[in-house]
Amino acid sequence: MAWGIGLATLASSNSLNRQIIWSTTIVAFVSLSVMFFGWLTYFYIWDWLYPNEIAPEGWAPTDFLVLGINVAIGQAVGAFVGWRLAQRLVKPLVAVTQAARAIAEGDFGGRATSEGSFGEADRMITDFNRMAEELQRAEAELKYSNSAIAHELRTPLTVLRGRIQGLADGVYDPTRDTFLGLIKHVDSLTRIVEDLRTLSLMTAGRMELHVSSFDLAEEIADLVTSMKPAMAGQNMDVSLQLENLNVNADRSRLRQAVLALIDNATRYAPGAKVSIIVSGSSGWATVTVSDKGPGMSADERGKAFERFWRADDARTRARGGSGLGLSVVKAIAEAHGGTAAIGDSDVGTTITITIPQG
Repeated sequence: MAWGIGLATLASSNSLNRQIIWSTTIVAFVSLSVMFFGWLTYFYIWDWLYPNEIAPEGWAPTDFLVLGINVAIGQAVGAFVGWRLAQRLVKPLVAVTQAARAIAEGDFGGRATSEGSFGEADRMITDFNRMAEELQRAEAELKYSNSAIAHELRTPLTVLRGRIQGLADGVYDPTRDTFLGLIKHVDSLTRIVEDLRTLSLMTAGRMELHVSSFDLAEEIADLVTSMKPAMAGQNMDVSLQLENLNVNADRSRLRQAVLALIDNATRYAPGAKVSIIVSGSSGWATVTVSDKGPGMSADERGKAFERFWRADDARTRARGGSGLGLSVVKAIAEAHGGTAAIGDSDVGTTITITIPQG
């Protein structure tokens, strides 16, 4: 395998190995040519200038002169070829160094640019720029996430503080409904914190899955039963098509993902019909949640899995959505080695989770 990679690199038309080999070959060929033809020319000129004289047996001053000229020409050619090769080696390194220095100073827009370099340097620059783009994207996402997190937590905390202060001042009566309202805000905070924790674990590659074997259809049916009161309050009709399917997965994480999908339909498609389908094919298990709500545009579908994104910020915020639900769904699906996708339709919303059964 290593030999194959080495030969492929060597065979590349613009590889560093190829350029070094060609450079040394050129220097050797030119040096030998200068030495060979230089001495032939010298002997021809000697015989032409001194036709009746016998060449001295020892080294004459002119011999040293010719030798010096030949060596100087060979050295000049070698120096020129080496200089050209050094320029090609240094140019991409300087470009990467300058871009790395800019990034280290906080300018994540720094990029390495170089033209006419060798293949390995081109790949290095391409990989470096890709890394810089990922750093810039992560830095922008971090700034936005910090701002969004502060905003999401500030609202329920402000409400909680106001209600508690009202209870302390006697503005509100300490009734059961008042305390249930406070518990609702605490639950909202707990949900946001848990969603953020899930996303952070997934980003850091530290999400631990407690895998067990269970029937996915039974798990979804039990979850829907627990959600029926909330869905009934939104006048939502649920239809189930559940294929009994054993999977090896994290039961609680899958419940969390499907719960997020049902909650998403309950919030943004109240009064609509919701269909939940569990099916399996070729070693893969699929959970599909569809609603007959307003649906999403193509642009909205492309952004739906982004953190804190909302199709209608004011409307969804009023309904209590944090914009994290679908991000959590995608993170859980990918943690299982699967995918999460939104159906390509402007009528209603169809979201599918696909995970391996084994």
